[in-house]
Amino acid sequence: MDAIEAILTRRSVRKYKDKNISNDLILELIETGTSAPSAGNQQPWQFIIIDDRKLIDKIPDFHPHSKMLFDAQKTILVCGDLALETNKGFWVQDCSAATQNILIAARAKGLGSCWLGVYPRDDRMDGFRKMFNLPKKVIPFSLISLGYPAVDQSKVDRYDSARIHKNKW
Repeated sequence: MDAIEAILTRRSVRKYKDKNISNDLILELIETGTSAPSAGNQQPWQFIIIDDRKLIDKIPDFHPHSKMLFDAQKTILVCGDLALETNKGFWVQDCSAATQNILIAARAKGLGSCWLGVYPRDDRMDGFRKMFNLPKKVIPFSLISLGYPAVDQSKVDRYDSARIHKNKW
């Protein structure tokens, strides 16, 4: 699948088949995250692969919008590492770009995914901090659920010319 098709057909998938995802594929997805642009090339991200079913099933206890995880095969927690930040405040954009790269790569590889917001919700961040004993300078940013989709991911036309402006509002 080419990049444009992967972008245009990527959807938030919340239903997954009971089919394992290889560790090699997860590492390939993370590699795409590390290839995201970052301010001053600071790369302030850290990634936690979560494939322990007991851990995955505990996440809905503190993240109210994560029930799809009961079907997900694996998840990736994207974190911002303030100790790696050289351009203050841009870690959020950098981790957003890394998250989006992983979502698009997952689609290109035939997986379904969903971006679950973590930052800036204190209850969600605290849940992950406790679960993984995160250092103080590491901020849980987003969680990506992953699995082989049990739903269609066809293109939905979201293009709206009324939202495009040229040289003025």
